[in-house]
Amino acid sequence: MSQLKKEITLLSGIGQLSTTLLGTGLFMVPAIAAGIAGAFSLWAWVVLFIAICPIALTFAQLGKHYPNAGGTAYFVRKAFNTRLEKNMAWLFLSCIPVGVPAAVALAAGFLQQLLPSPLNTSLIAQIITVCLLVGVNLLGAKSSGQLQTLIALGIIALVGSMWWQGGVTGSDISMPELTDNSWALIGSALGVMFWCFVGIEAFAHMGEEFKNPRRDFPIAIVLGCLLAGVVYWACSVVILKFSAYGSAEFDTSAIPWLSARLFGPEFKVLISVIGFSACFASTNLYTQSLSRMVWSQARDYRPQGAIAKVSHRGVPANATLAVGAVLMLSCVIGELMGLDLEFFLRLTNGIFVLIYLMAMFAAVKLLQGLSRSLAFVSLIICAFVFVCLGWSMLYAVCVFALLMLPWQKWIGRAPSATV
Repeated sequence: MSQLKKEITLLSGIGQLSTTLLGTGLFMVPAIAAGIAGAFSLWAWVVLFIAICPIALTFAQLGKHYPNAGGTAYFVRKAFNTRLEKNMAWLFLSCIPVGVPAAVALAAGFLQQLLPSPLNTSLIAQIITVCLLVGVNLLGAKSSGQLQTLIALGIIALVGSMWWQGGVTGSDISMPELTDNSWALIGSALGVMFWCFVGIEAFAHMGEEFKNPRRDFPIAIVLGCLLAGVVYWACSVVILKFSAYGSAEFDTSAIPWLSARLFGPEFKVLISVIGFSACFASTNLYTQSLSRMVWSQARDYRPQGAIAKVSHRGVPANATLAVGAVLMLSCVIGELMGLDLEFFLRLTNGIFVLIYLMAMFAAVKLLQGLSRSLAFVSLIICAFVFVCLGWSMLYAVCVFALLMLPWQKWIGRAPSATV
């Protein structure tokens, strides 16, 4: 049977997860959070990281004991049954036409500024981005991991240079004194900031490709989350110091504005390169995880099919091309119809929180001892976040409800009804 190549190291794993968690969030969320909570957003990052730790550690334990390209769908199968596994797989895949194209469009926005005038249109930039995603994925997880590690180092260097050039001092990093009113502001900010750590589930699909999954996979998750949390907090310090927040314009351009102020306007091109790289890295892991989900389902249920095959590089090439084709079509349709990207991102968030919730249910059943207790705490956190989503959770609930209907039973009865 075809198998994926085990070539992800600890370092490349940390690079892949950290860049996925940073991604587009670094260029938007710190400024938005500062606009909501002001200096208390520094406390909000601390609270968020404490809340995300149980979830990250639970995924780490699941990946350690059950490394598989199926990710949460595989965990659900081990804990419950194959029917629920298939439903989780399709739920994850349902984000392809709504969520990933929006991320592609965000990455293409940076790329568009780097393209020459005949090509610097939104649609062409998106098409080029999708082609790059497919090409990088076809090279294999090792090449992809090395690329994302370099991007992670570039992001850290950018934030570090802002600290240096901006003259950040001890007074800038002192945490404000908490008050009774501050907790309401922190809670409001957390509703936005949680999405910075949506991506851990996608990383679970890469567990099967680690050279030493039992040792390196959990360490990569913990250190990847820690690195992303530190970078977000450090970026917030600079944004607060220079008051680069509080308006709709700063919500999406705080870092380019800061870069122009600290390094000069000639730094704009480099910021576009780093911005595209960060967004690309985030989208890249989702593309990897989606293609591996398609491949794992084909491997388990149609092992002789073309989708179940892997290339000589150990890559699910046909599954990657299939995902790329759907992405390309979705991007073209979205651009031609002028669809609201923020709306689709909200729908995707609902899908991923529901996936997190189901993963925690599986963990409560599969894990033992302290890990099981940690999974139960994570389950409560995910349930609370899911309820707080409001209307945006309806897409995930509706898709999951449709998948739970007995379609096989109905289709199986259809022929006999016509006899």
